[in-house]
Amino acid sequence: MVEVIVSRLGLDSGSNSFVVILQEKGGDRILPIWIGHPAAAALLMKLQGASTPRPMTHDLLSDVLEQLDAKCERVSVTELRDNTFYASITVSVNGSEVEIDSRPSDALALAVRVSAPIFAAEDVIEESA
Repeated sequence: MVEVIVSRLGLDSGSNSFVVILQEKGGDRILPIWIGHPAAAALLMKLQGASTPRPMTHDLLSDVLEQLDAKCERVSVTELRDNTFYASITVSVNGSEVEIDSRPSDALALAVRVSAPIFAAEDVIEESA
């Protein structure tokens, strides 16, 4: 696994979809992941430091983890299959870790909220290059 950061978020005018660009931490390789409008809004709000009067879904998940004395340890983009990205959220609770299947956009939205590290599988980066 390679640690990455959310480098930027933009609109792909060709597909009229948002794309989040993950960049290898301390490196030059990037991983573009196309996401929907609601996920892009959730990411953008947090990246810009905006807040909402009521918690959004990713804020709610963060609050639930905190109230349960659990912690999001990391999120990982694990696979690219049939042009679909797959991800997981690793949560620690009561001394053990649990991996939860997730869409990459949801995993990334949670990661930026809780300052969890983000990783991508080496083969996913290579395949999407």
